[in-house]
Amino acid sequence: MALQPAAGARDLNPREVDGNRWLCDRLARVYRSWGYAEVAPPLVERLETLEAGGGIRGEELMRLASDEPLGLRPEMTAPIARAACTRLAARPRPLRLWSSGAVFRSSVGDTGQHRLEESLQSGVELLGADASQALVADAELLRLLLACLRELQISASHQPTLLIGHHGVLSALLDQVPAEQRLATRQALINYDPLSLAALNLPAHQRTGLLQLMRLRGDAEAVLYQLEQQLGPNPLLDQLAGTLNSVAAVAERQGVRLQLDPSFQPHFDLYDGLVLKLVCRGPVAPVAIASGGRYDALVARFGGAAGGMGFSFDVEAIRELLGTEATAPQQPATLLVAYPQAALLPAALDQLEALHQRGERAELLQQACPERSEAERIAAERGCSGCHWVGS
Repeated sequence: MALQPAAGARDLNPREVDGNRWLCDRLARVYRSWGYAEVAPPLVERLETLEAGGGIRGEELMRLASDEPLGLRPEMTAPIARAACTRLAARPRPLRLWSSGAVFRSSVGDTGQHRLEESLQSGVELLGADASQALVADAELLRLLLACLRELQISASHQPTLLIGHHGVLSALLDQVPAEQRLATRQALINYDPLSLAALNLPAHQRTGLLQLMRLRGDAEAVLYQLEQQLGPNPLLDQLAGTLNSVAAVAERQGVRLQLDPSFQPHFDLYDGLVLKLVCRGPVAPVAIASGGRYDALVARFGGAAGGMGFSFDVEAIRELLGTEATAPQQPATLLVAYPQAALLPAALDQLEALHQRGERAELLQQACPERSEAERIAAERGCSGCHWVGS
């Protein structure tokens, strides 16, 4: 019998579980206060849904053996968008929804074997805002993200950086590249691969401009100025500037650095508007704790008339960043209920439930203990707050 979990899976101890729950509860408190309602998308979906119209590669999906093509969800945006356009189609727009739960991805390890990657995700989706409301929706989601950071007590000491890009702006920049070279150019920019970019069959001046674009990131105002020099007047840049202005002051007060990066795109290719990633300073390396963006085209694939925007937190990454002790407040110690003989078991169970009804944490000693002193010793060994003795 196998004694280890599957490759890529982990056993969580009680303190880690408490930490995850504490974080999810804190996030849920913020979501609810902003008017978001909880939904629970299924763990299992049709592969067609999970692939999100090609936005998620098939090799990253955990497939199930079944009569129809099914898999485990790698994220929650596509399942929620599907539900919003079908079962929730009659509800008034915009829909404000939140969810938390496990997501699963497939990866290939260093040995060439497939690994299961399970993680805990918590996030929100704002669906139904049309193109004219995109700036308002984007601004709301970014301000909600900042509110979540305050609730989680992620501050300037963690050096949080909110990395922001825009799919439409990147596409507009790539329109200047010959059509047959755009896909390769896009991949080189997204992957920050100057060697691949230098190898493309492009005019020297254009290659030089793209290499400058690859390095263009930093202060939002300065980057927007550079983009205006390249694209001229552009409504996407005006919208992006408006969104950034709506959050800049709050981000500065919280010690969150805003960084505009025109070539940034998230791991999953779900998005067609604003995209974001929140990164903090970890003990060894930067830690990405949240990501998301606008996905109007994804909603359209499911038959929706207007778009969507959302983000999700990697709960376990946050727990590891903050530390389990900080994210799992110590529970009150448990009282041990003990009894000297088997005949007193019913009385001991009555006392156990009476303590529970008074709101006290208590557990039952599983065997009779003839001496009270011995029961007290066992309680001390188990870390209990004391021994409740049920005598004859």
